[in-house]
Amino acid sequence: MNDLPSKQEPAKRVVAGEELRLRTRMIQGAGAVNWVGGLAHQLGCKRALIVTDPGIVAAGHVAKALDSLSKVGLATAVFDGATENPTTDQVDQAVAAATEFGPDLLVGLGGGSSLDTAKGANFILAGGGEMRDYWGTGKGRGTFLPLIGIPTTAGTGSEMQSYALISDARTKAKMACGDPQAACVAAILDPELTLTQPAVVTAVTGIDAISHAIETWVCSRRNPFSAIFSREAFRLLAKAFPRVLGQPDNLDARSKMQLGAAWAGAAIENSMLGAAHAMANPLTARFGMVHGQAVGITLPFVIRFNARLVEGQYRELLAEAAIEPAAGMSTGAALADWVTEQVGKAGLETGLSGLELDEETIAGMAEEAVQQWTAGFNPVPVDAADFRELYRAASRAIG
Repeated sequence: MNDLPSKQEPAKRVVAGEELRLRTRMIQGAGAVNWVGGLAHQLGCKRALIVTDPGIVAAGHVAKALDSLSKVGLATAVFDGATENPTTDQVDQAVAAATEFGPDLLVGLGGGSSLDTAKGANFILAGGGEMRDYWGTGKGRGTFLPLIGIPTTAGTGSEMQSYALISDARTKAKMACGDPQAACVAAILDPELTLTQPAVVTAVTGIDAISHAIETWVCSRRNPFSAIFSREAFRLLAKAFPRVLGQPDNLDARSKMQLGAAWAGAAIENSMLGAAHAMANPLTARFGMVHGQAVGITLPFVIRFNARLVEGQYRELLAEAAIEPAAGMSTGAALADWVTEQVGKAGLETGLSGLELDEETIAGMAEEAVQQWTAGFNPVPVDAADFRELYRAASRAIG
């Protein structure tokens, strides 16, 4: 919520309201990666640094972007050191590469990790210091370089967000660093780039996108604007994800997944997430569990926990995807079971029983979860005792 000045009495009276800002131009379609050169030219840029990872280079996607940029006369360089769950180390390396090359444009090409690494580097290139200085909201300094985001997965929706999620290489703390200037000036959604993903990447990123749609739909920060994005994201993702699993080369399904992930990212930008993401982060930090796998396990338990308050909202989501609860089954249970079913069909674990968690570990993770930023936006207030129960339930579930 924002307090917006009244036009009649700007100094005396304010009215409550919601604000929607769409900072990112979106281009979608097969072959859309070839737009990057034209966009760079429109921005008046001369030197582009592509931030990516070795797998994206090997897949040939970087070559396509380089060709498009070179055709309009841009000098180019590539930093391919982005890694899954990027840390301050990768950001520092990207900053060093940018400092040596001197770009006036950044291109984040790859999964959310590549985009977040590019965003993180942009903070430091503009304002100096280190990543920890920008932990929080609106702490950006100086003038950021324009950033074009080209996702090769359908998952994080980072291309539609003004936040970079970067882990501290020393403490392992996951830092959300956000500023309006960090948002991409343009996002290019080319479903052909997702065809080369390994099946497991399709699975974990797709589940992550679905979790974004569900958590933003019910979080305490939801509003009329974010609800539009959440609803459309879930409608697209719930129908397209099973198709992508069964038909990996189905370009229409891939396109809908990519668009759904972007809309879910826009929903996060305009609202927030919840307890499932708060639970997932300690699993990633302690056990190296891939984020999409972690949230795929935690989300069904959080859905059941939240259903006491948001059963009606869950019913609306199920209707969007034409999912009918079985006779006598509550809406929350039906949605939780549907998520577990999708996680299982994707070949992922559906429980934490394989970790053999003891009470000390569960208590430690619960304390870490309650400190996560997203925990404070869960529709049902959640404390460390609640997280302990949720982790226990997940640890009893057979994966």
